Amino acid sequence: MKPPQRAPGGFPVVGIIGGGQLARMCQPPSVGLSITLSVLAETAGEPAALVIPSSVVGDRHDVEAVRAFARECDVVTFDHEHVPAEVLSALEADGVVLHPSPAALVFAQDKLAMRRRLTDIGVACPRWAQVSDSASLQAFGDDVGWPVVVKTSRDGYDGKGVRVVGSPDEVADWLADVARDVDRDSGLMVDGLLAEEKVDVVRELAVLIARSPSGQGAAWQIVETVQTEGICTQVLAPAPDLAPGLAAMATETGLRIAGELGVTGVMAMEIFEVRDAQTGDPAYVVNALAMRPHHSGHWSIDGAVTSQFEQHLRAVLDLPLGDTSPRAPWTVTGNVVGGDYGQLYPAYRHVMARDPGLKIHLYGKGVRPGRAIGHVNVSGADLDDLRSRANHASDFLQGVITE
Repeated sequence: MKPPQRAPGGFPVVGIIGGGQLARMCQPPSVGLSITLSVLAETAGEPAALVIPSSVVGDRHDVEAVRAFARECDVVTFDHEHVPAEVLSALEADGVVLHPSPAALVFAQDKLAMRRRLTDIGVACPRWAQVSDSASLQAFGDDVGWPVVVKTSRDGYDGKGVRVVGSPDEVADWLADVARDVDRDSGLMVDGLLAEEKVDVVRELAVLIARSPSGQGAAWQIVETVQTEGICTQVLAPAPDLAPGLAAMATETGLRIAGELGVTGVMAMEIFEVRDAQTGDPAYVVNALAMRPHHSGHWSIDGAVTSQFEQHLRAVLDLPLGDTSPRAPWTVTGNVVGGDYGQLYPAYRHVMARDPGLKIHLYGKGVRPGRAIGHVNVSGADLDDLRSRANHASDFLQGVITE
């Protein structure tokens, strides 16, 4: 493997395992900071590999390939959580600086581990149980009330690995896998399934924070994530009409979790806003953690003084963290999902001419139905107008509308 070319002046090399869009979006701030990125991509056509010269193709499951990649880096971070434990252990044994550490990353990789740890430190979560057969799932559902949410402990995202069920029969295939231990290598089922009560959700929110190895923390404003069929389609920054007390408590919880778990880099805490059963006041429960830049923070590229991608680089290098203040009263992100068409570029003329204030961010992915291929950001003082503009641009880029 050819070593990455370091910038003159003693600037470091940051390695990223995974060549997806999150690694790709770290490239612009790395250029400004004169930091060299080196990406381990699955294929030469992955989004980050198309724009980052110091990219190598390698399998994240190949211990020796990952070790060779990491030897050329000053610090290694992650585009996603799906790096095998044995690979992380080998890197630790080699003395590679990993941010976040495997000890922290496991709580984003394994939902059961995350639920146990958050419960141990007193963080509000939906009522939950580890289940491994029909009897244990039936008992849990009878206790909290049907339907319940059942999740595989690993590798679920965008609604995958999650089912809302009214009886154990609806996850009989997953329970059979638990009984047979057929997925021991992947770890998807071997520890059982996570069952959670189905909470009455007012809306979904996200708390985005950053923490450096020296313990400095920073938080952006809490955002609302608008979901369509399990996929985030719009982000509103800040979350409209969020009770100040709830915002303060949720932000404090995010920072506390990062400290308790030893998270370094950017972390997203996805939460459900609910109503307190006793008082009816706004409250929240934590749904999930992600230890990397996150779709809920894409608004920060254009809407905050410091984007989540620059902040992640600062954090993993233990540099002082940047200002997270918003640049405008509101920023709306409209996510772009692929449709039944192959060409995106021709849509630029219409979208840019109609809305010169719009910022377009595409990920260099091939277009296919249901695939997240980019997003748009728009900022200003009128939230309703911003949402309308973001919707129009997303729909036009997706081919939903043609005028």
